[in-house]
Amino acid sequence: MEGVVEEIYITDRGSAPMNRVHEVKAVTGGGLEGDRYHLGTGYWAGYDQCAVTMISLEDIEEIAATTGISITNGEHRRNIITKGVSLLDLAGSRFRVGEAILEYDQPRPPCRYIQSITEPGMTKALGRNRGGICVRVIEGGAIKPGDPITVLN
Repeated sequence: MEGVVEEIYITDRGSAPMNRVHEVKAVTGGGLEGDRYHLGTGYWAGYDQCAVTMISLEDIEEIAATTGISITNGEHRRNIITKGVSLLDLAGSRFRVGEAILEYDQPRPPCRYIQSITEPGMTKALGRNRGGICVRVIEGGAIKPGDPITVLN
């Protein structure tokens, strides 16, 4: 199973708009350099945080088609948008993304908080296994759009 990185988003603090970046450094044992959870300034920091979050383009497109909610500009609050890989099928796996090696941690179901900073219906739209996944950084390195996602085990 191989996919590709489509887009990358980070923000330096909770509730702030997500910013699309053209490259980011994954930090071993941390998250993405410059992102709120690596900096410890995320809304869920110290409580229920994910080092890095991923969501599939296919889920984003399905959400738009079935709900009319657009989450194409970082409104999903996830870091890495993927294409061509079933994220839930990565459970129990390590995988290379660009120069980094990541490891599946858990599904990332949406919370009511996301709806409070985006739009009504967002929590429900990201439900039904469309909220993406949390991953840990096992080996750091640069990640950029176009990088392949390759399962290692």
